[in-house]
Amino acid sequence: MTGPAPLRFGTDGVRGVANAELTPELALALGRVVARVLGATRFLTGRDTRRSSPLLQAALAAGLAAEGVAVSDAGVIPTPGLAWLSAREAVPAAMISASHNPFPDNGIKIFSAGGAKLGTRAEAAIEAEWSSVLGEGPHSLTGGRRPPEGAAVGSIEEDREAVSAYVEHLAASLEGRRLDGLSVVVDCAHGAATAVAPAALRSLGAEVSVIAGAPDGTNINAGCGSTHPQQLREAVVGLGADAGLAFDGDADRCLAVDHTGALVDGDHLLALFAVDQRDRGRLDGGAVAVTVMSNLGFRLAMERAGIGVEVTGVGDRHVLEAMEAKGLALGGEQSGHIIFRRLATTGDGILTGLQLLDLMVRRGERLATLAGGAMTRLPQHLANVAVAPSGLAHLSEAEAVWAEVAAVEAELGATGRVLLRPSGTEPVVRVMAEAPSHDLAVAVVSRLCQVVHQELGNGSTWAQPG
Repeated sequence: MTGPAPLRFGTDGVRGVANAELTPELALALGRVVARVLGATRFLTGRDTRRSSPLLQAALAAGLAAEGVAVSDAGVIPTPGLAWLSAREAVPAAMISASHNPFPDNGIKIFSAGGAKLGTRAEAAIEAEWSSVLGEGPHSLTGGRRPPEGAAVGSIEEDREAVSAYVEHLAASLEGRRLDGLSVVVDCAHGAATAVAPAALRSLGAEVSVIAGAPDGTNINAGCGSTHPQQLREAVVGLGADAGLAFDGDADRCLAVDHTGALVDGDHLLALFAVDQRDRGRLDGGAVAVTVMSNLGFRLAMERAGIGVEVTGVGDRHVLEAMEAKGLALGGEQSGHIIFRRLATTGDGILTGLQLLDLMVRRGERLATLAGGAMTRLPQHLANVAVAPSGLAHLSEAEAVWAEVAAVEAELGATGRVLLRPSGTEPVVRVMAEAPSHDLAVAVVSRLCQVVHQELGNGSTWAQPG
C-alpha cells in the first residue's frame, strides 16, 4: 500500500482545491499533527467566507480536539484579526482561507503563539511528523499512541466576542482620533472584511458605502476586491466619495482609490506611510522593507526623502524577516499587503485603510494630492514565459539570458530596471521591466522573453498575466 502524499507548506501555508487536493481528511490529520508538534493545550481557528471553509475548519478543529486541545472558533474573521487574537492570548491559531484566490481554492495557515506565521523549522517538524504518523496507511493516524479519552478529549467552542474585540482594536489604532465627515466606499470582496471593515469605519464616524459585501460562499474575490478594483473606482466617482478601500478575501491586503477614481497601490501607500512615520518619529530603523517587485519610482522617492529601503524576495514572509532583523516598523508589497509592526504581527488590510484615512484627516488633504506627491510610478510591464520542466532549475545557468539582461540594464542605466525570477507556484519565468515609457517597458520585456523562450521555453508563447 502506498503512503499518503507528503505534506508541503508553500509560501503561505497549505493550499489546494478544496475537497479535492485540500480534503477534510487532510485537514483532520493536519490538526492532529499540528497539536503534537506545537504542544498547545488551546488553539484558535477562523475562516473566510468560502463554501468549503466551514467544512475544513470543522475537520481541522476535530483533529485538534482529538489530541486533547481546547479549540476556540472565531468564525468568519480576517486573517490579521485571527493573528491579533493569537498575539493577544498567546496561543497558536489556524486560519482557513486562500486569500485572494478564486473560491474553489482554500488553504490552512498556521500561526504560532504570539500571532506570527510559523517559521521554517516548525513547518519542517510538522512535515516530518506527518510522514511518520501517516506513513503506514490510513489507520496509523494515532501514530501507535493511545488517544485521549473521556474528559481528556478536547473541546470546540464558539467565541462570539472575537470579531467585536478585533473591531475595537482597529478603532483604537487611531489613538482617539476620528474620521467624522469622511465619505468612504469599501469593497469587501464578498469576504471576511464584510463582518469588520464597515463596522470599524462607522464606529469612527466615517460615512460608509459598501460594495461586494454580500458573500454567498461562491462569490469571494469574483470580479471585485483588491484584485479587481474597477467596480470600486466607478463607485467612488459615482457616489462622490472622498476615497475607496479594496480588500481581498481574507482582508490582509488593501488598495485605495482617490476621489477621481485613480488607483493608489501598495507602493504609493508605503511611500505615504514612510514619510508620515518619519515625520512623527515612528519609522524605526529609518527604513522600509519591500520586495524586489516594488516599483523603481518608490525607491527613488525614498532616496529623495532620505529613507532607507531594504529589498527582499517576493512574499510577506521575507518582508517580515527583514523587518525583524533590522528592527523596522514598516514594510510591505505592491499588492497592498502592508505591515505596521508596532500595531500588528502581519499585514492587515483594514488597519492599513484606517491608517490611510487618518493620515488624510491629519494632513487635511485629498488622497489624490497626497499620493501624487509621494512618488512617481515608472511604467512597468510584466510577462510570463512558460518553460520546460527543467527550465526553472537551469535559469541561473542560461548564459544567453543573463547576457541579454546585462545588455538591457546597461542601456536603461538609472532610468529603469529589469527583473527575471522563477515562479514559486508554476513552471514559468516572470519577466518584468520598468522604463521611462510604457512602450519601452513593453519592448524590453518582449526582447527578454524572446531569449528566455529560445533558451528554456516549452514551446508555448509568453503572456502578460491577467
